[in-house]
Amino acid sequence: MKDALRQQFDRLGYRLAELDTTLADGSVATDMKRYRALTREQSEVSSLVERYRRYLQREQDLAAARELLDSGDADMADMAREEIAAAQEDLARLDQELQLALIPKDPDDDRPAFLEIRAGTGGDESALFAGDLTRMYTRFAEGQGWRCEVLSANESDLGGYKEIVLRLDGDGVYGQLKFESGGHRVQRVPATESQGRIHTSACTVAVMAEPDEAEEIQLNPADLRIDTFRASGAGGQHVNKTDSAIRITHLPTGLVAECQDDRSQHRNKAKAMAVLAARLREKDRSERAAKEAAQRKSLIGSGDRSDRIRTYNFPQGRLTDHRINLTLYKLGAIMDGDLADVLQGLQQAQAAEQLAALEGGAT
Repeated sequence: MKDALRQQFDRLGYRLAELDTTLADGSVATDMKRYRALTREQSEVSSLVERYRRYLQREQDLAAARELLDSGDADMADMAREEIAAAQEDLARLDQELQLALIPKDPDDDRPAFLEIRAGTGGDESALFAGDLTRMYTRFAEGQGWRCEVLSANESDLGGYKEIVLRLDGDGVYGQLKFESGGHRVQRVPATESQGRIHTSACTVAVMAEPDEAEEIQLNPADLRIDTFRASGAGGQHVNKTDSAIRITHLPTGLVAECQDDRSQHRNKAKAMAVLAARLREKDRSERAAKEAAQRKSLIGSGDRSDRIRTYNFPQGRLTDHRINLTLYKLGAIMDGDLADVLQGLQQAQAAEQLAALEGGAT
């Protein structure tokens, strides 16, 4: 382990002692927000420090085993060699775990997310592809045990969606799906193609973390235009008689959010406000990421929706993620929601890049 990493863990040891002292004196118990924050930090730091102490212990075990081997005691040589091999294996594993543990975690990873899919170039075929992507993500969500809610949907005449916005809630939703933002391209023979020619069309996907209520962007009512309209789609006669759907426009940016899934105008307004806040937050995040990308190209790009991140080639049964050069010949299973290999590949690539940056900064 490099000296710079040892110094970081030594500082964590001092920080743990400070946290233990602060929490033990009971003075922060009256401030529940600070108390919860310190308790959470104590738990995280304690886990890291305990693992580091285990690493130091195994270093001592390795040194002791080598001394025993060098002592010339033939009866103990075999035992010393076994201990050396075991200690070296443990140290390699712990070193990797400790380095990965220092990678900064995205605080939004555990939050629910809004998933927005929009048809792009390709007309009706693009809308059909948007429907296929919707099915792919909802199937994946079902397999994860997530809750899925359609907030708004603009259906195409031939099927699929011109635009659809979903809310997904469950364990680690945003952390698993955040790399899906970008341009998704499909190559296949459309159902409307009589000559059997392969067409290329595209959709954009945007994944936005749902803001924490305590950190949610405060919207100035003067900056908002709120319109009501009659919901369309399923729902029986009721939707045709009540202006329960809500559309909110943020005038300074032109961003729009709408919700029509609930019969209650009040609940639709609350959901639309949440989507708008998430879009404003994502806009700010994307602008900051674009500035950072100008200095050093990111693994996943700036998140610009015009980025072509992935190609779905139906004639070849192939999916290619262009950011990490991942190609899988299991497109049928992927479109049925088997996204594990794709998402894990993206997460591992990001972790490797962050680890390389961490090591570079530690030198």
